[in-house]
Amino acid sequence: MSRTALLVLADGRFPAGGHAHSGGMEAAIASGRVHDTASLEAFCRGRLHTAGLVAAGLAAAAADGYDALALDEAADTRTPVPALRRIARRLGRQLMRAARATWPSTDLDHLARHRPQGAHQPVVLGVAARAARLTPLDAAQAAAYESVGGPATAAVRLLSLDPFDATGVLARLADELDAVADVATDAAGRTATEGVAALPAASAPLLDITGEQHAAWAVRLFAS
Repeated sequence: MSRTALLVLADGRFPAGGHAHSGGMEAAIASGRVHDTASLEAFCRGRLHTAGLVAAGLAAAAADGYDALALDEAADTRTPVPALRRIARRLGRQLMRAARATWPSTDLDHLARHRPQGAHQPVVLGVAARAARLTPLDAAQAAAYESVGGPATAAVRLLSLDPFDATGVLARLADELDAVADVATDAAGRTATEGVAALPAASAPLLDITGEQHAAWAVRLFAS
């Protein structure tokens, strides 16, 4: 296992397309639900324990070698909103391109061949982590961090928030990030006997609703 590989995969400069997405932050700011550091922290905490937990579970299971195509179907059932499914696959397609160039593997090739339109991003993340010889826990941590790191970065741009404050939010969530990754990894370990039903299926209805609404905006800074 290479710890450097984890840093590369989780680095915001990795060309996986995440910089163009706010993870619901643009809509949250437009509605006034996020307007300062405290409300940013509340938003990120909620996203971490719902969408972040689901993504971490899928990524950990994929990194553990569970059938990626079955996981992709499981991701579909855990993403009820069409707009968010499209976004997840678009991000997965971009991540696939970057991952195959960085860590060529037959697993990535297999997934790309069977999901030419793009697999869900957390599933691709997990397969990429496996190709990079990372552990399921590594994959879960990367997915959990991404679920809040993207929105925090978007808030800096959208609110002109002090970057130090946004980074402080992420630091305060560190213990919860670890806990979410642990829960997700434990669930992923049970998929061998229980199937995808063992994976988290936490819901975030407001993120779903605003995600669909945001996709219909005529003018927006972020793709999601």
